[in-house]
Amino acid sequence: MIDSNANKIAIVTGSSSGIGFETALALARNGFYTYATMRNLKKSTSIKKIATKEILPLKVISLDVDDDLSTKEAIQEIISEKQRIDILVNNAGYGLIGPIEDISIQEELKPQFDTNLYGVIRVTQQVLPIMRSQKSGKIINVSSIGGIVGYPFSAAYCSTKFALEGLSESLSYEVDQFGIKVILIEPALVISDFHNNVKMAAKKGANNPDDSPYTQMMQKLFEKYKQVEEQYQIPAEQVAKVILSAAILDNPDRRYLVGKYSEMMEEAKMTMSYIECHNMMKRQLLGSSSK
Repeated sequence: MIDSNANKIAIVTGSSSGIGFETALALARNGFYTYATMRNLKKSTSIKKIATKEILPLKVISLDVDDDLSTKEAIQEIISEKQRIDILVNNAGYGLIGPIEDISIQEELKPQFDTNLYGVIRVTQQVLPIMRSQKSGKIINVSSIGGIVGYPFSAAYCSTKFALEGLSESLSYEVDQFGIKVILIEPALVISDFHNNVKMAAKKGANNPDDSPYTQMMQKLFEKYKQVEEQYQIPAEQVAKVILSAAILDNPDRRYLVGKYSEMMEEAKMTMSYIECHNMMKRQLLGSSSK
């Protein structure tokens, strides 16, 4: 445990599993008094058990990033107890898979944005006044390589992460003057419950695949994706270590690619022409090529 972090307060959203779970534990193990927040407190058993066993400075509280009142009440509870917030890790999110033609805007796309983008904004807006008054703080937003490179049948998810990248970059200029740093974490292919929580488009492409003109392409994608996943998948703990490093450093980088696959894809996007990158992605993920 690092004593210099003993009086610092951290919040992690989406702490019930995966990156959020490991990040909350990593911060607590390194001295941060950590609020591991989650929508469903029934999923808190594992993290509470570990925190109790290791005598960690960690408390689980309810926070639904989709809900204004839940967000406000959670932050007020933290402030009433600790009077400050030093680290905010915006991690809560999920994936929505399916052809954009098959995705319902009202029932599927809006909820995706509500959690992955507006949820970040909700929590950040509640935390910023506290950090401004302290003249210090770090907002660490968990993005994805899907915020840099678009993927087939991930238009909904990638849209939220591209938006999060722009939000974070813009926000960083606004809050630098108050001693607040905004940091992006961009992992890929993380071993976690994320894929178990992925939602499929409810229209014809998912429930009635024979009715969708995209069925064969989606099947190819899933086959190819498994191959890429087997080669490049990384544990959630690896992402948590990077987040911890960003939380501890006085002058962290403003964005962190996590994992070999993220590094490869970012390099391809930066060095290839749009057509070259497009065709490379088609070969890798769909087993096809175009001229």
